[in-house]
Amino acid sequence: MRISAIRRFLDSQTSAGLVLMAAAAVALVLANSPLAAGYAGLLHRHWGPLSVEHWINDGLMAVFFLLVGLEIKREVLDGQLSTWPRRILPGLAALGGMVVPALIYLAFNRGGTASGWAIPAATDIAFALAVIRLVGDRVPASLRVFLAALAIIDDLGAVAVIAAFYSSSLSLVDLGGAAAMLALLVAFNRMGMKRLSPYLLVGLVLWVFMIRSGIHATIAGVLLAFTIPMTRTPARPDCEDDTRDSPLHRLEHALHKPVGFLIVPIFGLANAGVPVLGLPVSAFAAPVTLGVGLGLLLGKVVGVFGMTMLAVRIGVADAPAHATTTQILGTALLCGIGFTMSIFITLLAFPGDPLLQAEAKLGVLAGSLVAGLLGYGLLRRAAR
Repeated sequence: MRISAIRRFLDSQTSAGLVLMAAAAVALVLANSPLAAGYAGLLHRHWGPLSVEHWINDGLMAVFFLLVGLEIKREVLDGQLSTWPRRILPGLAALGGMVVPALIYLAFNRGGTASGWAIPAATDIAFALAVIRLVGDRVPASLRVFLAALAIIDDLGAVAVIAAFYSSSLSLVDLGGAAAMLALLVAFNRMGMKRLSPYLLVGLVLWVFMIRSGIHATIAGVLLAFTIPMTRTPARPDCEDDTRDSPLHRLEHALHKPVGFLIVPIFGLANAGVPVLGLPVSAFAAPVTLGVGLGLLLGKVVGVFGMTMLAVRIGVADAPAHATTTQILGTALLCGIGFTMSIFITLLAFPGDPLLQAEAKLGVLAGSLVAGLLGYGLLRRAAR
C-alpha cells in the first residue's frame, strides 16, 4: 500500500466524517423541533415489507458493511495489516479499546441493560479521521495511519460481536439457504471469476436469507466482501496502484463515495435524532447513559493508550514514527468517537425499547462529543 493511496483513503474518510457531522446535527434539530412527529412518522412508514427505518438499518447498512469488509480484506492482504509487525500495535490498541469500555459499561449496568456492553466498544473511523485531519499536517502521518488501522480492526471486532451476540432466534432453513449462497460465492472466487455482477446478485439473495434467518442482515455484506477476489497485476510506470484491475479494488472504489456521502449520513439522519427535550431528567444520569458515555470517553482512552504504551514499553511493537506521547494520548481520545457503529449496536441491544435506545444514544453523542473535543484540543496543543 503506497502512501498516496493511504492519503486518498484518509481524505475521503475525512470529508465523509464532516458530512456525517452535519447529518447528525440536522437529526438532533428535527427530533427536538415541531417537525419531530413528521420525522418519526416518515421513518416508521412502510415501503413494501419493511419500514423506511428498517430499509436504512438493514438494507443500506448492509452496503456499508460490504465496504467495511472490503477494506478489512484489502488491509489484511495488501495494506497496513498485511504483516504481523504491522498488526501488533493497532491490534493490541483495538483490543484494549474494546475490552475496557465494555467493562466500564458493565460496572454501571446489570440485568436487562447489560446487553448494551458492546455499544461503547466501537470507534467511528470517519468521525475520528475527520477530527484528526482538522489538526492539519502538524500531526504525523504515522498517527493517522495508526488510527485508520486501529479503527479497521475495531470494525472487524464489532462485526464479530454483532454476529455472535446480537442474533435472534435462528431459522435453520434460511441459514441453510444462506450457507448455499455463501458456498456459491466461494466457488465463484475459486473459479477466478472477476465480473462483479454475479457476486452482487448472489449477495442480494444471501442478504434475503440472512434477514430471514435471525442473523443480522448486515453480516451478509461482510461475508460477500470476503469472497470478492483481490488479484494483483504488475503496475504500469505511470500507475501507482498495482491492484487497479482487482474486482475488490474496483468495488471498493465504486462504493466509497456513495457510502461515505450518502448511506452513512442517511443512517445518521435516521438514527441520531434523540428527543432530548422530551426525555425525563433521570435519563441524563441513567446507568445506560453513564455506561456508554464514560465507556467511550474514559474506556477508550485508557484501553487504547494503555495498551499502546504497554506494547511499546515491553518492546513488542514500535511507537508510531515521530509521534510524541501526548499526540498518542490525543489520538486515543479520538477513538472515543463511536458514532455510527455504536448507534447501530444500540438498535440491536435494545430492540423495541425507545427509552433505553434514547439513553444509549445520549451517551454516544455526549461521550463522542467530549472525546472529540478533548482529543482535538490536545492534538493542537501538542502540535505546537
